[in-house]
Amino acid sequence: MEQKYIQKIAEKLSLSLKQINNINQLHSEGATIPFMARYRKEATNNLDEVAIENVVEELNYFTELDKRKETVLKTIEDAGKMTPELKQRIRDCYSATELEDIYLPYKPKRKTKASQAIEKGLEPLAKIIFDQANVNTESEAGKYISAQVADIKEALQGARDIMAEWISESEPARQKIRQLFTESAVLTSKVLSAKKEEPEAQKYRDYFEFNESLSKSPSHRILAIRRGEKEGFLLMDISIDKQQAIEALEQIFVKTSNDCGAEVKKAVEDSYNRLLKSSIENESRLLSKAKADEEAIHVFTENLRQLLLASPLGSKRVLALDPGFRTGCKVVCLDAQGTLLFNTAIYPHPPQNDWQKSVAELKQLVAQYDIEAIGIGNGTAGRETETLVRSIDFGKPVSIFQVSESGASIYSASEVAREEFPDYDVTVRGAISIGRRLLDPLSELVKIDPKSIGVGQYQHDVNQTKLKDALDRVVESAVNFVGVDVNTASKHLLQYVSGISATLAANIVQYRTQNGAFKSREALKKVPLMGPKTYEQCAGFLRIPNAENILDNSSVHPERYGLVAQMAKDLQATLEELVAKQELRKQLKPQKYISENVGEFTIEDILKELEKPGRDPRAPMEEFSFDETIKTIEDVKPGMVVPGVVTNITAFGAFVDIGVKQDGLVHLSQMSNKFISDPNEVVKLQQKVIVTVTEVDVSRKRIALSMKDGNKNTIQKQPVAVDKKPAGDAKKLVKKQESLNPFQSKLMELKKKFSD
Repeated sequence: MEQKYIQKIAEKLSLSLKQINNINQLHSEGATIPFMARYRKEATNNLDEVAIENVVEELNYFTELDKRKETVLKTIEDAGKMTPELKQRIRDCYSATELEDIYLPYKPKRKTKASQAIEKGLEPLAKIIFDQANVNTESEAGKYISAQVADIKEALQGARDIMAEWISESEPARQKIRQLFTESAVLTSKVLSAKKEEPEAQKYRDYFEFNESLSKSPSHRILAIRRGEKEGFLLMDISIDKQQAIEALEQIFVKTSNDCGAEVKKAVEDSYNRLLKSSIENESRLLSKAKADEEAIHVFTENLRQLLLASPLGSKRVLALDPGFRTGCKVVCLDAQGTLLFNTAIYPHPPQNDWQKSVAELKQLVAQYDIEAIGIGNGTAGRETETLVRSIDFGKPVSIFQVSESGASIYSASEVAREEFPDYDVTVRGAISIGRRLLDPLSELVKIDPKSIGVGQYQHDVNQTKLKDALDRVVESAVNFVGVDVNTASKHLLQYVSGISATLAANIVQYRTQNGAFKSREALKKVPLMGPKTYEQCAGFLRIPNAENILDNSSVHPERYGLVAQMAKDLQATLEELVAKQELRKQLKPQKYISENVGEFTIEDILKELEKPGRDPRAPMEEFSFDETIKTIEDVKPGMVVPGVVTNITAFGAFVDIGVKQDGLVHLSQMSNKFISDPNEVVKLQQKVIVTVTEVDVSRKRIALSMKDGNKNTIQKQPVAVDKKPAGDAKKLVKKQESLNPFQSKLMELKKKFSD
């Protein structure tokens, strides 16, 4: 990477040249973003994943820009039009848009009005007029009448066609019109009259006659209008004031009021109407779409990150139910590692109504398999099945949870599920997935295409390549943030660990199957394709519980084991004593261990990890139950104050499950008593909240909710553990677990109220 680009990146991101150079070097050597953020803090000066990702994106941008420059230079040189000045301009260019503007006059074109006029020999006439010499244009045009040019009118028209193309390819002209589009473009949409009454068109009725400043239009609105256009219901347009645009161009090109100036003026208007407007409008459409995509993808990735880092139940023996009416409820029993122990089906609901038998069977399974928790899918018959389970006296404490089914059906029919459970049908696989999600959401959700999880905003309308890349980065970030038990992880989870490919993940699982559990991180080096560089990238993120070396179950990288051993030696203690005794660690003098390769950041991280090696950074799971008096949307009435769970966050608000089949919407304006611009300022995914029902539209299946006024102090902050480094949250470094008492108190109050 050329230093001029490094300098530009440093200026744009307000970072030092050293930071950019170090990241560039690490990136070129194959270092992943999680690895750089966690284990190369001295090189990055403690940048988080978001900041490093921004640098990497800029590095990739300039790499692609350089490739494009080479193509442009070669094309112009092959055409014999290269000059030293032009070559230098291209070399000194830092913007892809500027580069394309420079290249446009030299770009190979299909036949145009201008090229046809040039073939007729009218280019010299166009140059004379464009220079606005003091000549009679008709007399001058008469000199160009030939076998190809019939008369003066055709000659002047041809000259204007040539000038119009020159104007449209002029950098000042394009920059000016681009500026006007940026500052004053208006987004408009209209319904196609033939489609106005169609039922499917009604979802776009807010945009039947719509206009708004493009710069103020939020991403979800732009994407909604574009979807309506794509589906054939709407016409979308982005425009600026035509007269203002033409006058701005005239100021650039019309220098006189003589005959030539008049012709140039006509050429300016033609250039704008026929060439410039459509060109810059298309640019504007693409830019607004890219910006809307970026915002929508950010919403999606933030939601996904929160979902992946949701609280795990941990190693518990679980009974999971995939509810259903006619087909019954599929039941599976899993051990603490998620291994299937037993499966069956019960039929407590209509039409069978085998309630008592179902109760007896569940009681027997809980006792037989020593079940500690029950997970119930939140789909069809979910609330009814929860009522059944909560009515049972199991004779011992059994925690009960509703589990999101989003994407479970996708998983159960996938190749991954068939590979894991070839002898079971999709219904059993779905129940297993529900149970495993309860144990560890992260380990299970990585097996599903993130787009199937249901936390996106216009996810099918955005750039799919960028969406996939962004989602993959979030999954990688979450997996490496939590760490992975190499002896229990599936190959699907392992392939998101820093440096590990899908092939190597499969090799690790195969080696583990053939040779038994890994006893140490060092043993990983025996896995085929585990080279030194890959081992460096992944080792710190892999955990080995009960290893001989206690550090193998920590985030301390093997390259620093010697340093930790020296700390223990200096204190005349063993590693185990160093970890177990806080008073020993307090005796350490961190400055003593700083060297050329190990700085203050690394020492600080090591000491923090020694406090609780191998700890799961995610918060513990808490039980929750919906209001028992509402089961369907018909039960929901304005004014009700009910508990709910945040299921999706968008740019315009948050969707909350209150225990009926249709989630309610808390609009951005109803989320707080104070002004907020981002729902994430108030809520997180899976957060438990108390909401007030403000409106119910049964026919359209819409529920409007509020978290304002009396509810402002009853919101339970979901205890989401966030490291300094996970992608998508550069500012909020650490979320402390807050008290659950306000929420629990309100819930008890509601239960008492409705029971009375």
